[in-house]
Amino acid sequence: MRAIWALIGAAAIAGCSSDPQLHNIGAGRDTPDEFAIVPTRALQMPADLNQLPAPTPGGGNITDPNPRGDAVAALGGNPGQLSAQGVGAGDGALISYASRLGTAGNIRQQLAQEDVEWRANHSRRLLETWARTDVYYRAYEAMTLDSWAEAERWRRAGAQTPSSPPLPE
Repeated sequence: MRAIWALIGAAAIAGCSSDPQLHNIGAGRDTPDEFAIVPTRALQMPADLNQLPAPTPGGGNITDPNPRGDAVAALGGNPGQLSAQGVGAGDGALISYASRLGTAGNIRQQLAQEDVEWRANHSRRLLETWARTDVYYRAYEAMTLDSWAEAERWRRAGAQTPSSPPLPE
C-alpha cells in the first residue's frame, strides 16, 4: 500500500514541474540517437600562436562543425558573409516600411516570456506525462494556420494559386 501512495506522490510531484516542456524527443524511441555524435574537424597548428583569439566560454572554435559555411564555400561563395551583421542594401525600404508605426526594442524577451506562459498553461496533462507523449501540436493548435482553408479563401477572392493542389476528395 505504501508503494502505491509513493508512486502517486511521485507522479503528482512530476506533474507539477515548472518547466513547460511540450516536445518529448525520446517518445517512442528505444534506440540511441546515431546523429548525436558529430565528428569535428581535424586539429591544425596555426602559423602564429600569438595571433590566436582568447578562449570565450560558450563561444565558437575553429574545429567546430560549420555545415552552412562549408556548403557556401563548396559552392564558391564567401562563408564570411554568413556572419555579416546589419541590414542589406536591398532591404532598407522594407525595414523602413515595416517599422513605420514604431518597433519594440525588447520584442524577443517579451515573446520568450509570453511563450513560456503559453507553454505552462498548455503543458502535458497527468496521463500525457506518464505516457511521455509529445503535446507540442496540441498546445499550439490554436495558432496553426489551416492551409487548405486559406488556399480556398484566396481562390474565392479570385487569386490565382497555381502551385496549390486542389482539396483532397
